[in-house]
Amino acid sequence: MRLAWMIEPQQGLSYEEQLAIARRVEAAGFEALFRSDHYQSFPGPAGLPTTDAWAVLAGLARETSRIHLGALVSPVTFRLPGNMAKVAMTVDEMSGGRVELGLGTGWNEDEHRQYGFPFPPMADRADMLEEQLEIVAGLFHGPDGWRFDGRHYTIGGSLFRSRPPEGHPRIIVGGRGTPRSTRIAARFADEFNITSTEPEKIREVYGWLDDACAAAGRDPWAITRSAMIGVLIGRDSNEVERRAGDLLRQIGRGDGPDRSWFEERRPRWIAGTPDEAREAVARYAAVGVERIMLQSLIPRDLEMIDLAAEVLIAEA
Repeated sequence: MRLAWMIEPQQGLSYEEQLAIARRVEAAGFEALFRSDHYQSFPGPAGLPTTDAWAVLAGLARETSRIHLGALVSPVTFRLPGNMAKVAMTVDEMSGGRVELGLGTGWNEDEHRQYGFPFPPMADRADMLEEQLEIVAGLFHGPDGWRFDGRHYTIGGSLFRSRPPEGHPRIIVGGRGTPRSTRIAARFADEFNITSTEPEKIREVYGWLDDACAAAGRDPWAITRSAMIGVLIGRDSNEVERRAGDLLRQIGRGDGPDRSWFEERRPRWIAGTPDEAREAVARYAAVGVERIMLQSLIPRDLEMIDLAAEVLIAEA
């Protein structure tokens, strides 16, 4: 099992806080750090400071040396495909080839409205995703003069410089796992990432991915299978309970005894004591997950990064 760390910096994290996390993740031995691509603050209080994902990733590219970096995932509604390709390629060059490009349809309608981003119906956003992936791949690796005529975007006489090396940046298609998303991934993705889903449902979605790859004439195991899974680990039950309280306060659920928000999610998280966390990872491995992005909603708890590495990386 490969392990990455995942944060939601729209929870009010400054660049310096994200840099401290990146350095801790790198020192702890994780293979990658991913961050969300959002401008509205959540979960938790609204109106907290937020940062641009790709501006931050550019900074981290120069201030780390080993870990891979990426956004999980960038909504296609935020950037035009040529801009997204150029930004990703630039940050990849700045990092020495350590960037992974995650793209998705976007989902937060309020955020789109607040920032003036278009938010067409889901079917249209899926069409946009499919077209953007084809364009990014064409700009990265197509011949000079490559063109594309789609419903949402048109490219003519392309001349993309500099081109990244073959296979870089790696492209991740992410989402909750629908038949259409697996068909899109089968055409374009180096990795398919599913979000916060129980292992048995993941097994079903991977079956759809196998079928989609067969229909596309592609080896299904050419696509890395990953999952973004919530994480909350403590050395013992008391520490788990303390961190659960920190989590609920962070997301605005208060200081009371009600732990229902966490307990509802716990079966699909890497959560609990070290033995419980290792057992949870094993359940995901058993259904074919090859890489887990451990999503921390208490991102300032740097000690939990160290504990998760101690508990899980040696086992992986």
